[in-house]
Amino acid sequence: MTSAGHGPDTAAPDPIQDYLDDLHFRIGRMSGGTVASYIPELAKADPMQCGIAIATVDGKVYAAGDARTPFTIQSVSKPFLYGYALERYGREAVLQRVGVEPTGEAFNSIVLDEVHNRPFNPMVNAGAIAVAETVRGHTLGERIDTLLALFGRFAGRPLAIDEAVFESEKATGHRNRAIAYMMLNSGMIRAAPEDILDVYFRQCAIEVTAVDLAVMGAALANNGVNPLTGERALAAEFIPDVLSVMNSCGMYNYAGQWSYDVGIPAKSGVAGSIMAVIPGQLGIAVFSPPIDGHGNSVRGVAACRDIAATFGLHVFKTQITARTVIRRELRADVTRSKRVRGPAERRVLDAEGRRIAILEVQGPLFFGSTERLLRRVGALAGDADHLILDLRRVPSMDEAASSLLLRLAAGFATPQRSLAFAHLGAEGPLGDLHRGLAEAPGGLSGRVFADRDAALEWFENRLIAAAGLSGEESRFSLASIDLFRGLPAEDIKRLEAMARPFVFETGDTLIRAGDAANVFFVIARGSVSVQVPAPERDGRKTIRIASLGPGLSFGEMAVIDGGRRSAEVVARERVVCYGFSVEQLKEVGEAHPEMIVRIYANMTRDLSERLRRMTAEVEALES
Repeated sequence: MTSAGHGPDTAAPDPIQDYLDDLHFRIGRMSGGTVASYIPELAKADPMQCGIAIATVDGKVYAAGDARTPFTIQSVSKPFLYGYALERYGREAVLQRVGVEPTGEAFNSIVLDEVHNRPFNPMVNAGAIAVAETVRGHTLGERIDTLLALFGRFAGRPLAIDEAVFESEKATGHRNRAIAYMMLNSGMIRAAPEDILDVYFRQCAIEVTAVDLAVMGAALANNGVNPLTGERALAAEFIPDVLSVMNSCGMYNYAGQWSYDVGIPAKSGVAGSIMAVIPGQLGIAVFSPPIDGHGNSVRGVAACRDIAATFGLHVFKTQITARTVIRRELRADVTRSKRVRGPAERRVLDAEGRRIAILEVQGPLFFGSTERLLRRVGALAGDADHLILDLRRVPSMDEAASSLLLRLAAGFATPQRSLAFAHLGAEGPLGDLHRGLAEAPGGLSGRVFADRDAALEWFENRLIAAAGLSGEESRFSLASIDLFRGLPAEDIKRLEAMARPFVFETGDTLIRAGDAANVFFVIARGSVSVQVPAPERDGRKTIRIASLGPGLSFGEMAVIDGGRRSAEVVARERVVCYGFSVEQLKEVGEAHPEMIVRIYANMTRDLSERLRRMTAEVEALES
């Protein structure tokens, strides 16, 4: 028996990539806005270009459309230079040069805070020009090297300056010259304006892609550490300063509405890009050249709105870290359901059990934590056809998590793969996902189980059936019963004479705890649950400790000690079984002791197998 192969047609679903592809398809067809033309080189951009990228704080990158198409960073450079200035000079020194108040004006307005003798904030051109004066270097070449090193640390790769765009900006940047000379006149800058502007124009002309910007945003989300290289790009203590100013001023005179509607710190650039940051989770970047009257990409704004609304990414929705979402991983070749199996079925599960994977999920589920969970599911799907998400330790789940898990479930509803949810209640904090599965086409509601054991048994049955065995078929021959295996034909005839047939309907109690143990049973058809009362804190009335099907016995300990029953046995479905009187069996055994010896040997073998399996499970849980 071998595991099924995995070809391209059985690739694991990726709900986030699927969502990005769908989003790109939708916004790529939007109209509106015009390509920036006041810088001649920018006017050459293709207005149909559109790319979206998301980078997580642990380095996973999702991209769609023209996400790897180069363009110039323009004003999206401003938060990074502001962080550089803070780190080099400290907050107080930088605040003397540049404030942190929004202006309500366009990005290139010649508006200064004359009360404090400084630009209003570092996200408008006046403030960015003042910050550009802080770039370290005795010569222009040294200052350019400082610029490129800084942006390279954030992007995780070497970057270069688009010389054509730089020359175009320098030749047409008269408004910026007016701002610089006015600040020189009032003492807001000290160096020669043309030298400062040379740095500023080059800063804006650095060439990036949407993927680069997403990674740079993820570095800000990751407390200043690049998620791809692990290199620190900015001291963690200055990250809140940068994100705060982005939140209040990053989208120019649209910043207030943006913060209210989208709620993500962001910065836009007139080349058509927007970079947004979800602290502790990810960076988002969108590139599409047509911009609106505020200077923001029309498609970029729409994409960010959609992402924030779909996944509930407003930063004021408090979340915890996404790093600990998976508590433990288990495989069914070691961890089994409580269904007791016969030798043939055990051999199937020993060989094929690794195709069933169990993920114990823990903590609140939101976009960041669910993205990490989905990524692990995708990795496991390389050698596991059936996955169980155990949600017992998930206290809450937001809209983003529910939406992503619904997409995942739909992607796993194929003949090759299956996904099941355990401990997913119809009510309470996880109820939205339960209802979504119930309403989805394709029978997804059938993948919801009361507990992990039930889900595991269901998948085990599928593997056993695929191997050509059926745990539900009748076994009316006593010789096929595990307890009587190896007995000669004459002993089987003696047992047949002793057997009393019983039929129980679903829910009937076959054995009650405390009853006298004077009869034991073997199952011919159907299945039963062996259960004990649950602790009060558990919330359930009973706990299933075993499930037994055709060919297996229960109550057989009465043959050894004849004491009281320690658990109750309930029919899970219509059950046909044989009952054997312990007293009568012992009487026959006195005349035929070899029969009793064989039955005891079979019982011992079965108990040994159960103990070995239990030991392996304990070791797996402790690893």
